[in-house]
Amino acid sequence: MELQSLTALSPVDGRYRNQLQHLAVYFSEYALIRYRVRVEVEYLLLLSKKKFFPLTAAQQRTLRAIVENFTPEQALEIKNLERVTNHDVKAVEYFLKQQLEQLQLGAYREWVHFGLTSQDINNTAIPLAWKEALEQEWMPALSNLILRLRQLAREWKQVPLLARTHGQPASPTRLGKELMVFVERLEYQLQQLSELPTGAKFGGATGNFNAHYAAFPQTDWIRFGKEFVEGHLGLHRQLFTTQIEHYDQLAAQMDALRRINTILIDLCRDIWTYVSLDYFKQKIKKGEVGSSAMPHKVNPIDFENAEGNLGIANALYEHLSAKLPVSRLQRDLTDSTALRNLGVPFAHAYLSLLSIGKGLNKLLLNEEKIRLDLEQNWAVVAEAIQTILRRENYPNPYEALKELTRGQASITQETIRNFVKNLKVSSAVKKELLAITPWNYTGKNPEF
Repeated sequence: MELQSLTALSPVDGRYRNQLQHLAVYFSEYALIRYRVRVEVEYLLLLSKKKFFPLTAAQQRTLRAIVENFTPEQALEIKNLERVTNHDVKAVEYFLKQQLEQLQLGAYREWVHFGLTSQDINNTAIPLAWKEALEQEWMPALSNLILRLRQLAREWKQVPLLARTHGQPASPTRLGKELMVFVERLEYQLQQLSELPTGAKFGGATGNFNAHYAAFPQTDWIRFGKEFVEGHLGLHRQLFTTQIEHYDQLAAQMDALRRINTILIDLCRDIWTYVSLDYFKQKIKKGEVGSSAMPHKVNPIDFENAEGNLGIANALYEHLSAKLPVSRLQRDLTDSTALRNLGVPFAHAYLSLLSIGKGLNKLLLNEEKIRLDLEQNWAVVAEAIQTILRRENYPNPYEALKELTRGQASITQETIRNFVKNLKVSSAVKKELLAITPWNYTGKNPEF
């Protein structure tokens, strides 16, 4: 079958293609080849800058244009070369040598891939694609979601809400504050993620610049490598490596992403539960159905889809972060095929951000139901009453409230009122106690 969205094996390239296709510029086979070409060209340019061979300003621009104008057709040329070489990076080298010949720069063709091993290209090209995907796609999308949560938190700042600990009615809270819990968690993890460096390896066949020093022993290739990787590519060069990078920094980034995804799963489940409690209704779109059998249903499907996709992403991130830092001696090839899947968890997680945003925009606050639940749970003010009685040195206040409320079928405002009236405390304290309701016993939070 011809490959199209309906015949793709993965839903990332099939069902969800329209929402995720822009990620192909970072994680597709075409993207990988283009990033390899980019690294090879940048390496050539730095060699020229360091006077290994001369390039005019015009020739430098011509070389950069190879990357800027790189097409899928050219990537296919490289794939055809790979069928001959049976080596993907060598095919990129041969392609660039052909390009130099066509640009009348054939005299410099042997400087392409000079002294390098394939992992000097892969372990800079892939981290560069990963870094740019994080900075240009994931972080902005997550920041936008955090901003939306903060907006809703402010909108619902004053809405009292029956809290539930262990699923049971508990001291009331405010809806806005509950959303701010997720804002704070996500902002902290995003900050941690942004501070993690993106590691890269660049140092020849086994990390020691052997070939480079053999050819030019007077050149400070270690300094050259640092300037190239950090100054030109914006990555963090690992100083002591085998043929490949450690992947420890990549693993740390994936672990950070897993924590973010876990927080988002927690958010999805909380919103789902609020919908099931009827605290939220959802905007209805004409023509949509929630069940093939039950016409009344409006499912919280966006949060369910997000939770499912986040779970898939985390399973893959967990495997990759555990697998990639482990390699036999100076390297084996298990990292190569694993790295080709970097875009899969990224795409599933990115899709979840879209789903959560869509779901949040459908929510309609049902204040009537929220108020009714508070009205039916006057027992939650018992904590406040017993605490004030402790302040007044009243004998055994906790036990008195436990006797009144624990396991009782119904505790109403009248139940509480009668209890307070019979307390042997001053009228001022009774007035203070009677002023407490499930709607105003919500504590205080920092401003947001």
